[in-house]
Amino acid sequence: MEHNMFLHILFMLVIAIIAIAFLGRLGLPAILAYLLTGVISGPSGLHWFSQHQVHYVAELGVVLLMFTLGLEFSVPRLWAMRRTVFGVGSVQVLMTALITGGIAYLFGQNLIASVVIGCAIALSSTAIVLKLLNELSWLRRRHGELSVSVLLFQDLAVIPMLILLPLLASDGNQMSINNILYGLFTGILAFIGLMSFGKWVLPRIFDEVARSRSNELFVLSTLVVALVTGAFTQWLGLSMALGAFIAGMLLGESQYRRQLEADIRPFRDLLMGLFFISIGMLLDFELVFHYWWQILVVLIVAITIKAAVIYTILKLVGEHSNVALSTAISLAQVGEFSFVLLALAVNYQLLDTEVSTILVSVAVISMSFAPWLIRHSVDIAKKFKGYQPSGEMLSQAIPLPNDSDNEDFVVILGYGRVGQTIARFLKTEAINYIVLDLDPTRVAESRGAGEPVYFGDACKMGILKRVGIRQASMVVVTFAEERQAEEALAVSRKLAPNAKILIRTRDDSNLSEFKEAGATQVIPESLEGSLMLVSQVLYKCGVPLPRIIKRLESERRNHYQYLHGFFSGSETDFTLDSLHAVSLSANASSVGRKVVDIPWRDLDVELRAIRRKGLETEPAPDNWVLQRNDILMLVGKSRSIEKAEEFLLQGH
Repeated sequence: MEHNMFLHILFMLVIAIIAIAFLGRLGLPAILAYLLTGVISGPSGLHWFSQHQVHYVAELGVVLLMFTLGLEFSVPRLWAMRRTVFGVGSVQVLMTALITGGIAYLFGQNLIASVVIGCAIALSSTAIVLKLLNELSWLRRRHGELSVSVLLFQDLAVIPMLILLPLLASDGNQMSINNILYGLFTGILAFIGLMSFGKWVLPRIFDEVARSRSNELFVLSTLVVALVTGAFTQWLGLSMALGAFIAGMLLGESQYRRQLEADIRPFRDLLMGLFFISIGMLLDFELVFHYWWQILVVLIVAITIKAAVIYTILKLVGEHSNVALSTAISLAQVGEFSFVLLALAVNYQLLDTEVSTILVSVAVISMSFAPWLIRHSVDIAKKFKGYQPSGEMLSQAIPLPNDSDNEDFVVILGYGRVGQTIARFLKTEAINYIVLDLDPTRVAESRGAGEPVYFGDACKMGILKRVGIRQASMVVVTFAEERQAEEALAVSRKLAPNAKILIRTRDDSNLSEFKEAGATQVIPESLEGSLMLVSQVLYKCGVPLPRIIKRLESERRNHYQYLHGFFSGSETDFTLDSLHAVSLSANASSVGRKVVDIPWRDLDVELRAIRRKGLETEPAPDNWVLQRNDILMLVGKSRSIEKAEEFLLQGH
């Protein structure tokens, strides 16, 4: 029996690996792979395990998830975003829960089940939305900021929901106000008690643990703190996840936050995978096929209501139609915390199996479509509404520069480290400039210091017009994200065809693309840093300064030719060009041929130089006749160099 259990666990893990790899290629989240694994290995599939067998271990995944969520919970950040978090977020959760719960009640569900259904549908997927917004570089766009704000409140709203579920289960089908008030009072006392514990005791514990310099002790202490606080709140009749969240929040402000998060992540990911596998085991395909049309109806109704509520709220608070619609589309899915609530509701017997199966199916399908919807949310919003920010809104945010300021007027897009450095030097030279940035805190601090910095998306034509980009003599794009830089370049070049546009990049992998798109000059940070170091080395070696400057300018004009093609060593990056030396033996097929006769372009390599008898010729003339013992310096990708070497030596 134990042998069979081991094999079943092994096979289940293999299925999970295959499912994650396959769905990952399709751009689908790993959560769906875990759910599929649970379906295959659960009662509806091969029946290796029941949901009850893995539930107690899987519940630890929820505890650790809430602990890491607490680590990310920042009181200062929450306070800075309080209007959208507690304003838009609270109204969205409340209205969505009331509407969907009310519909469930009208269709025959009891009051408790309706509350659970409303709460589950009101939540969106934090993991999927944040991951995709980050990949698309949309976190600092307006709809990205609004999405993060709403998700923040939804994550906070999980806490009272976790308090509420055990209380609803304690009194059958009738909700007791006294029990709910007592539970909330108990939760507040637990919060105060844990806060005191976290302020006075936890820092000292982790100070001692850190002094031991034992990684094993640190990991073990982190796990124990998360589980002990969870056990404490469970002892009070509340949820384990609540205690873990409070513990994470207490440690989130400490100096050990990053280390705690790194240590807990492997355990969290593994146990969360097991939790979602256990959710997949709840799916009964007989019920899914039996209620297929109800699932589709609930899916359409839930997504429509959720998107409509978010869109309406954002429009009422003055957001642009496109921003409101793209935010609504991004948050329309049902989230992973809904699985947590549904699993607890089933365990507390607050929901029937049929209803739970329908809701889990709705959540799975909505999360399957979420990546596609988020990626295309902006395009869908543009098609429905057409994007053009109102002139009134822009005029309140960004004033046009005065006519007297138009001489040597520079527009800086992005006010991070690079943008601020440029601005300081421009100010020293008394050159007028104006800056656009999407970080509200940075903008507020800069404006408080008297800097001409304004909040705005540099990829939007209306905002760039408002800052007077058409009169600017130069535009400097400082974004680190290539996608954002490309968009800003395209719009800037269209509005200011005669302006000089300088773009900062990490390297020169897209140098030619930026040049073709209209950039006057592309400044790759890593390569320019190398040139600055070279200039200092040459200067210290006694090379005259004019010769150094001339050499550096030559490198820039030749697109950093000497900064490409290096001997790869043991750590080879096959995506970069390598420098490789090919020595021609006496019987090499290319001996006796001219350089011009070798098909370098077809071989996809560059002949950098030829060394003969200790002397290097660069570049080699076309009529150079190759001789034995010549050393050819080739630059190109690894595969191309292998192909070229074979051709030079063997002729094929």
